[in-house]
Amino acid sequence: MRALFFGTPAIAVPALEALAQIAEIPLVVCQPDRPAGRGLELRAPPVKLRAQELGLRVIQPLKIKTPDFAAEIASTNADVALVIAYGRILPLGVLSSPRRGSMNLHASILPKYRGAAPITWSIVRGERETGISLMQMDEGMDTGPVFSRHVIPIGEDTTADELTVALGELARKVVAEDLKRAVDGELVAEPQDHAAATMAPMLDKEHGRVDWSKPARAVHDHVRGMTSWPGAFTALAGKTFKLLATRVTDEHGVHGAPGEVISADKRGIEIACAQGKIALLRGQMEGRKPLAAQELFAGRALVQGTKLGA
Repeated sequence: MRALFFGTPAIAVPALEALAQIAEIPLVVCQPDRPAGRGLELRAPPVKLRAQELGLRVIQPLKIKTPDFAAEIASTNADVALVIAYGRILPLGVLSSPRRGSMNLHASILPKYRGAAPITWSIVRGERETGISLMQMDEGMDTGPVFSRHVIPIGEDTTADELTVALGELARKVVAEDLKRAVDGELVAEPQDHAAATMAPMLDKEHGRVDWSKPARAVHDHVRGMTSWPGAFTALAGKTFKLLATRVTDEHGVHGAPGEVISADKRGIEIACAQGKIALLRGQMEGRKPLAAQELFAGRALVQGTKLGA
């Protein structure tokens, strides 16, 4: 089997490694190097680095809707293209170029959470399970028929970063078990129930803002879902305060005004929500380093009666 691979971030690396075990990979496609870190130096994406270690040819096109790119893909004579978190919408000519078209490893249980950020939104919206769906790609946004769905639980305190690692490993398993069977026609793709579809839109910075008028469980889900980007944040004394880790300590009681620090001492910090309360485990004042709750209390950054989100 000759298979192209499209992917960019770390979640895609296990799938690439699994593909290399079962197929000849004539070409790996990922997004261009991007500035990163304090010095904004160009940094290669994880897929590029791993592909080079595996001795695979890598290209990073700036534009993918060009005759040259389409010709490059066609020249590989691939049986299939495997896509996971590439980060761009591929044109129909590219999708249909391989003999069996293109297949996507999508990080949700389709048709739920179609779109760019399924991992974050599944946590933010309180889901207790998610998974990897192997699907045939079409021109729509994650609308194609599905070959298989593999499900894993989402823990009550699991963050988006942690879930991303787990789903990357699950994708490895899906490639090993299902991809060749799908290419060979042993797995039949079933149409999705479009009426049951939900969306997982692309994230921007403002999505991280905490809404203290929500119950404690929803606030906690928001914090862990937004970890580590765009990050959960709120206002504190005219500055931005990041909530890095929280825990629900009560789901039902009314303890104070939403966003009010109701206790702060050497044991920790608790904040009232519209219903219930959360413990702040780690936070970060604007321009400062991340601190544990006890350090925030010791530095008087948060004291009883402090109002967040004002």
